[in-house]
Order: sequence, then structure tokens, then C-alpha cells
Amino acid sequence: MAASANDQIDIAAALVRLYVFLTQYLDRCFDEAARKNYPDAELQKHLTETRRQLMEILAVNPVVKKKLTEECDRILALGASCLRSGPPDAKTREAIQSERAVLKQKTIALSDLVAVFRALD
Repeated sequence: MAASANDQIDIAAALVRLYVFLTQYLDRCFDEAARKNYPDAELQKHLTETRRQLMEILAVNPVVKKKLTEECDRILALGASCLRSGPPDAKTREAIQSERAVLKQKTIALSDLVAVFRALD
């Protein structure tokens, strides 16, 4: 079954949301204000729901689903480790910055794509 243009926009927008939530999760490793201003339970709820929605959508493509699952698991494990152990050491800080850079690029690209698609709609 072919996805409609609206379905494609919704999928791209869901990916943007997931990447924003993952970035916010990593931001909590460095920023005490981020931890206080955005309660963990609320962030976890949004992350879990968005991830669940995407996994349902991506069931049609096991390769992409596996890649996204691995990415999420890696980022969540990195963030959880950091949040448990306190301020990150240099190696962990570098890993977090690297993940954040990738998430930023993906978010920018997908946000632009969603904006263009919505403008055409």
C-alpha cells in the first residue's frame, strides 16, 4: 500500500519529534536546568509514545526499524549512564556531543523536508 503525502509528512514529523526528544534526553546530562524544567517522567512518556508509533510505522521495513531501534537504544543507554553517574567524563562527553551532532543534522534535514511538504499541501 502506497503512503499518501499526508502519511509521509506524518512519518517525517514523528522522526523529528523523536530526534528532538532524544536530544533533550542527552541535554539533561549537562544541564541541571533542563532536568528541572522538563520532568523525566514527562520526557520519558513522550519518548516512549513517539518511539512506539514509529516502530509500528517502520514494521514495513525491518532494516530501517532495526537501525532506529539501535540508535535509540544507544542514545538512551548513554544518557542513562551519564545521569546515573553524575557529570560525564571526557570520553562520555565526547560520545554525547557526537550523538547530539548527528541528531541535530537529522532534525534540521527532516524539519526542512516537513516544512516544504506542508507548504505544498
